[in-house]
Amino acid sequence: MSLKDKRIVIIGGSSGIGLAVAQGALREGARVTVSSSRQETVDKGLSKLKGAEGMVADVKDEAQLATLFSRVGTFDHLVYTAGDWGGPRRGALETIDIKESEAVFAVRFWGALAAVKQAKKHLAANGSITLTDGMIAHRPTRGSFVSTGMAGAVEHMTRGLAFELAPIRVNAVCPGAIRTEIWNTLVPEAQRESAIKQMGDRVPLKRIGEPEEVAEAYLYLMRGGYTTGQVLYVDGGQSVV
Repeated sequence: MSLKDKRIVIIGGSSGIGLAVAQGALREGARVTVSSSRQETVDKGLSKLKGAEGMVADVKDEAQLATLFSRVGTFDHLVYTAGDWGGPRRGALETIDIKESEAVFAVRFWGALAAVKQAKKHLAANGSITLTDGMIAHRPTRGSFVSTGMAGAVEHMTRGLAFELAPIRVNAVCPGAIRTEIWNTLVPEAQRESAIKQMGDRVPLKRIGEPEEVAEAYLYLMRGGYTTGQVLYVDGGQSVV
């Protein structure tokens, strides 16, 4: 199945993995709309996406998502790569604030579900939805139980939606450690390359991934007309060790 002339909406498409997906789709002749919660982020992404259009929508506000998809009109594929680092991503069970922990789900789970709900009204019957989780679903670390639960919930939601929305196809991509801009905010510059090398040394391929490598999974899932309810790992082999 070709992506040429297909209409694709990428929420989170103005940076990181989503930007790489948008660039790949444009190369294949797709018509691409990217969305992010801030105008400056959308503008920055569009500077790297010749021929794409951009719209602002906060995924925590379902009304904004409804407006986004109404403006787009009928389209073929939804890719959801939006994510944030809100809420207590790690902590001891004894001290965790349950109410604050809800924020971990706000963008990556509830935002994804709201996007799917509003997108379905405009999505072609032979279209697809591709969500995003992460290897924390399968490789928890001490104190990560909320993040692990959230990522695992995205995978189970993917399977449920694949059944619920058929023949619209619903899949997810599960990336491992990927070299995106987020590391500029999570790790001090002096320690960054050392930390990235340590992460890469833990997987069979001995390096972390690049956004363009992960993007291939999303492009396949949009093209792959007989694939639904699946989670594709793009993790450098982390899941097998």
